[in-house]
Amino acid sequence: MARSDAVRITTARSSAADDMRMRKRRYAWSMSIRLVCFVAAVAVGPGALRWILVAAAVFLPLFAVVMANANDQRDDGFTLPDGAGAHELTSRSDQD
Repeated sequence: MARSDAVRITTARSSAADDMRMRKRRYAWSMSIRLVCFVAAVAVGPGALRWILVAAAVFLPLFAVVMANANDQRDDGFTLPDGAGAHELTSRSDQD
């Protein structure tokens, strides 16, 4: 019987250190965009654009945290055969 929980290397998750580094990088980019929004809101004259930039700077941290904590969901579409026709690899000692 084939194991349905086998992991192919193309769908394996990244290491914890790599995952944390990518999360920090995504969060840093989002906070950089937030800083640009604050600076642009001060530089832009009064009007609708200023309020849009202020709103973006206020609500961006919420989205930044969600995006930074998004899981790595790799999927190449491969599925193992399951059912009566599925074959299991065995060692030579199992065949004796």
